[in-house]
Amino acid sequence: MLELKNIGYRVSDELGEKQILQDVNLTLDDRFVAFTGPNGGGKSTLAKIIAGIYKPTEGRIYLDGEDITDLSITERANKGISYAFQQPVRFKGITVRDLINIAAGKNMKVSDACAYLSEVGMCARDYIDREVNASLSGGELKRIEIATILARSTKLSIFDEPEAGIDLWSFSSLIKVFEKMHEKTQGSILIISHQERILNIADKIVVIADGKVQNVGEKDKVLPKLLGAESCRVLTDKL
Repeated sequence: MLELKNIGYRVSDELGEKQILQDVNLTLDDRFVAFTGPNGGGKSTLAKIIAGIYKPTEGRIYLDGEDITDLSITERANKGISYAFQQPVRFKGITVRDLINIAAGKNMKVSDACAYLSEVGMCARDYIDREVNASLSGGELKRIEIATILARSTKLSIFDEPEAGIDLWSFSSLIKVFEKMHEKTQGSILIISHQERILNIADKIVVIADGKVQNVGEKDKVLPKLLGAESCRVLTDKL
């Protein structure tokens, strides 16, 4: 279970101080949670605070009752938090097999590594020895990144807009992967998304805007209001 208590985040620049997040309080213990809301509302910032990429300027974070506020991203990863970036990182000289082994924390049999690629709908023999470089498409990188998170099998897996920059076919494949992951996971999945199809498979939806939690609840209660609200137009023209 993840608990966020009175989380705030401020940044300073030449124009002064800006409050990005303010007094965020959340308890997340569902298998599949979706963060949504207008661009610039604070969704990605909050996810990066959970992962340890950013440190909150106010408040505390608890994972299964343990205060992890001051832990680094590496320490949080070791505690069981995974983070998938909106734009997956490319690694010249590192193969897909290498990446899965690193994620799993051990040298796996080729057949075991290939099984993770098969889980995300990829022909393993075509990808297992390829470099994670510019030769891969956005959709391929997304699925490889998901395969590495499956290999890690952590308490909490965070995905920042996994649909960004991919074609319609790859997006349809991603939906199937998340549905399958939702069925099989022993931990929790947190996805930042504007897409109705992703919001539709979430157990809980958290609406974040203007640095605050504006609404939170079960999908059946939150999504109809979100889709019917005039303000939903600022989320995305795909809703």
